[in-house]
Amino acid sequence: MTVLLFATLDTKGVEAAFVRDRLRALGVAVELVDCGTLGHPTVPADVPREAVLAAAGTNMAELASNGERGHSVQAAARGAKAIALERHARGELDGVLGLGGSAGTTIGTEAMRALPIGVPKVMVSTLASGQVRSFVGDKDILMLNSVVDVLGLNRISRRVLSEAAAAMAGLVKFRAKDDPSQDRPIVTATMFGVTTPCVQRAKEVLEAAGCEVLVFHATGVGGQAMESLVREGFVQGVLDLTTTELADEYVGGFLSAGPTRMNAAAEAGVPTVVSVGALDMVNFHGIETVPEKFRGRKLHRHNDHVTLMRTTPEENALIGAELALKVAASRGPVRVLFPLRGVSALDREGHAFDDVVARKALLDGVRSLRDKLDVRTLDLHINDPAFAEAAAQALLELMKLPHRKSP
Repeated sequence: MTVLLFATLDTKGVEAAFVRDRLRALGVAVELVDCGTLGHPTVPADVPREAVLAAAGTNMAELASNGERGHSVQAAARGAKAIALERHARGELDGVLGLGGSAGTTIGTEAMRALPIGVPKVMVSTLASGQVRSFVGDKDILMLNSVVDVLGLNRISRRVLSEAAAAMAGLVKFRAKDDPSQDRPIVTATMFGVTTPCVQRAKEVLEAAGCEVLVFHATGVGGQAMESLVREGFVQGVLDLTTTELADEYVGGFLSAGPTRMNAAAEAGVPTVVSVGALDMVNFHGIETVPEKFRGRKLHRHNDHVTLMRTTPEENALIGAELALKVAASRGPVRVLFPLRGVSALDREGHAFDDVVARKALLDGVRSLRDKLDVRTLDLHINDPAFAEAAAQALLELMKLPHRKSP
């Protein structure tokens, strides 16, 4: 078993060798992988750049003829990913550590995102103190801010690089081991602040029935993380009560999970119960981030950092129809539950987003494929305990698990 250390050895060779030596001093087997494509490597690699590029289906001559640095970086990233996946498939990978600037971070995290959750991943990056969603994605990547540029060894870089080596050594040596005797069916659930009471109660019911419930905050990356686990085969049931990320994707909010949201469970055939939680809203940051074209819309200032915009009846009809299409494509058992009295804490009689017309439009959209879907309406609000219990019991039924009385 080995840790793969990814670095461009034409520019980061000395620094990478320092980390390699620190890892070995800590008793960790490591292979230095050269992801450079420009100048000559300054230290020898255990896995040369030729092998990395071959894994990407290219070579130095082809990259030289193209002449674009970005093309070379993408090729190195593909090669790093292929090597990491191959080692993992053979059971020969303890973890992945990368270091670099924008290019090195792109290469290292491409390999890390391809690996399952639980494989140690540490990225020392000059970009780690900024917006890192594009690098981390939905995986458990530890981003360590390099503080100074990764260019030479000095009293700061030595300390940070030593921290990276120590972190990886700790992750490898003290890696948690699953206890098969504790295995329970895994159910994933989606939640937002405005659907919290619903998910909390549903979770209690599912846990009383013997399930392990993993809750994901529906903030874009949360939905992506949940679906990543579904694709990796960890999940036996999905309680997708908070599908608000569809609204952000369709209307243009900040918390989209991308156009493939809701596809994973459908493709995998995992038993699923779906609802329309928080589809009454689109998310922006501070009020100043709301696009000019939306300034005349119904806005709710949740706090200084979150501004919510009410979806219109027209938007709800289209979002509901999109949800129906995604659910109808499922290869496994699926049921849609619609709360007639409101889909979020704000969409309740007398509250900021209460809109009977918009709710009906949303329901009409969901029912657009009623001949292909099991859509059931409940004369309840989504946060009513009875709705949560009905959702949990429906999922247990689809999973063919017995329902046990919960507290």
